[in-house]
Amino acid sequence: DHTRLVPLARVKVGETLQTEGTVVDVDIAYRPRRQLVCRIEEVDERGGRSGLTLRFFSFYPNQQKALAQGARVRVFGDVREGYFGPEIVHPQFRVVHEGAPLEDRLTPVYPTTAGLGQETLRKVIARSLAADPGRLAETLPDEVVRRRALWKFGDAVTFLHTPPPRLAALTQKALDARTHPAWTRLKFDELVAQQLSLKAHRAARAKRNAPVLTGTGVLQKQLLARVGFTLTRAQQKVTREISHDLKRSMPMQRLLQGDVGSGKTVVAALAALQAIESGRQVAFMAPTELLAEQHYRKLASWLDGLPVEVAWLSGSLPAKERKRARERLASGEAQFAVGTHALFQEGVEMPRLGLAIV
Repeated sequence: DHTRLVPLARVKVGETLQTEGTVVDVDIAYRPRRQLVCRIEEVDERGGRSGLTLRFFSFYPNQQKALAQGARVRVFGDVREGYFGPEIVHPQFRVVHEGAPLEDRLTPVYPTTAGLGQETLRKVIARSLAADPGRLAETLPDEVVRRRALWKFGDAVTFLHTPPPRLAALTQKALDARTHPAWTRLKFDELVAQQLSLKAHRAARAKRNAPVLTGTGVLQKQLLARVGFTLTRAQQKVTREISHDLKRSMPMQRLLQGDVGSGKTVVAALAALQAIESGRQVAFMAPTELLAEQHYRKLASWLDGLPVEVAWLSGSLPAKERKRARERLASGEAQFAVGTHALFQEGVEMPRLGLAIV
């Protein structure tokens, strides 16, 4: 809040405020570490003197130059108890003249990054908002805005960047919690944009062709006879859904979600066998070598004796074994590849890849 100015005589420890004074002393101290220490003071009508210390542990030469003796500075920050009374560490400050007007709006604070400071960001954003009001044109149909009692898009953006001072306590609380109607409007637009993007992505994916993986079901039945347990209703349901998607001529993207030990691996194995029965190869990737090796051992034991060749590929494999695994995949000798990110490195070829499981 840069709309209010607290006299130096009324500065209290523990408050966040803006105050103003004249630089009476500035020096670089070296204890406990290098720092710029500046003292500002103000003399009231009765001759009383009040002061505040400004402390900078990281500073630039131009800051030291600006804080010259006699300069009038306006500072903003958190007041704490220092060695010589109240002080502000790394305050925001600017040189002003006596009686300089205050801001008429609250000052925005943006996330910054190296090389892009707060003041620069404020100027760029303010210039951008003022340069082309058309950028803030309404993005939603009027009926949607009315039905959901939403703020206008331009009003919401302007309010959040330059909220008026003296906000009611409830309004300020809603702004801080990001539940204010202005925030609600931006969140709504973000969700709509996300959903439209997903819908457009799905429509584009539907236009692409994918191999039809019908399978015969023979290998799947043999696997189920080997695993030693009956699939749950949920496993049976999702297996049918995946099988249906694999039989379509459009690419499938599916998230299989379940707790640890819920049986996701066997569902993935059944989908892999459907692809293999259709003359395709399958890549099964795990994020860590330990997990990938666990999957490899389990799948290899399940498929042992079936007409399915499983290849193991990881970055830690000896060069000779890694080369042999790549050759088996490139020739089609191995239909099922299990491994880490090494599966997707240059030099790994799977000419008949039909299904990727990550």
